[in-house]
Amino acid sequence: MAHTRVIAVGNQKGGVGKTTTAVNLAACLAERRQKVLLIDLDPQANATSSFGVEKREGGSIYRALLGDARVQDLIVPTGIDHLDLLPSEVDLAGAEIDIARADRYLHRFADALAPLLAADHHDVILIDCPPSLGILTMNALCAADSILIPIQSEYFALEGLSVIERVIGRLRASGANPRLEIEGIVMTMYDGRTNLAQQVVAEVLKHFGEKVYETLIPRSVRLSEAPSYGQPIIVYDKHCTGAAAYRQLAREFIKRRKAEAAQSVAQAGSGVETVAGLIANTTPPPLPGSIAASAPVATEPAPAPEAAPVAAPQSSAEPK
Repeated sequence: MAHTRVIAVGNQKGGVGKTTTAVNLAACLAERRQKVLLIDLDPQANATSSFGVEKREGGSIYRALLGDARVQDLIVPTGIDHLDLLPSEVDLAGAEIDIARADRYLHRFADALAPLLAADHHDVILIDCPPSLGILTMNALCAADSILIPIQSEYFALEGLSVIERVIGRLRASGANPRLEIEGIVMTMYDGRTNLAQQVVAEVLKHFGEKVYETLIPRSVRLSEAPSYGQPIIVYDKHCTGAAAYRQLAREFIKRRKAEAAQSVAQAGSGVETVAGLIANTTPPPLPGSIAASAPVATEPAPAPEAAPVAAPQSSAEPK
């Protein structure tokens, strides 16, 4: 990767697998030797707990947002090679008030992150955002190159997705972050045995096309258990369906990033803008050898045998 990619993992709706996706995608990217920093920007500090890291006073990015500390000094190891963590703690909730009173209140996080990005120590920075559209989430979106949106395979997820899309449009149009784009949409808690889950996936594909990751994250008891042991799923149970799904998502993520980087290099080399090049800037190229999504993904009642993750159905529809 040419430079550190900053990706906010966000959805204003809670309970959609946002933190689970941030934690386990980070771990699976690190497993593939990507240098990853996970920033826990949620005062609930669930991503911090997921690695068994202590929530200590002053350990979050709070002081850095106010200009009283350096982000580099707050990073801690996770015990997983190539994966660092900037933890959170409950006092971070106070940042919502303090940042709102400060100058450049939408860019405090970007300003704090700038020295770290200049050092270029990481390939990817993932930001676990709060489940809201408050000041902290807005700061993350103004600092990020893109947003990864996990959504639950249920009806209300569709309404939340339209809200996020409008927010992205406003941040771009206002100049707060003109480069912000949708990195991708990850369907979580998928149960292929229900018609509703299949209908929701089809509807999201209809509107967002190739922005939707092929990998479907299944409902999994093991995924729910792992945080209570302070471990990502590939450490807690590396052979379960949840581990297989997030490994597959990490592979797909890396392929998309490499394809986009190659396209950018090709465009720069030619010196000529093309329609295909313009499309490639907004829509990641399709992955070869996709898996049919009609195969059901079983829920994982313990101790039922694990089933392999499946991929989303293909759609020829263009994203909005």
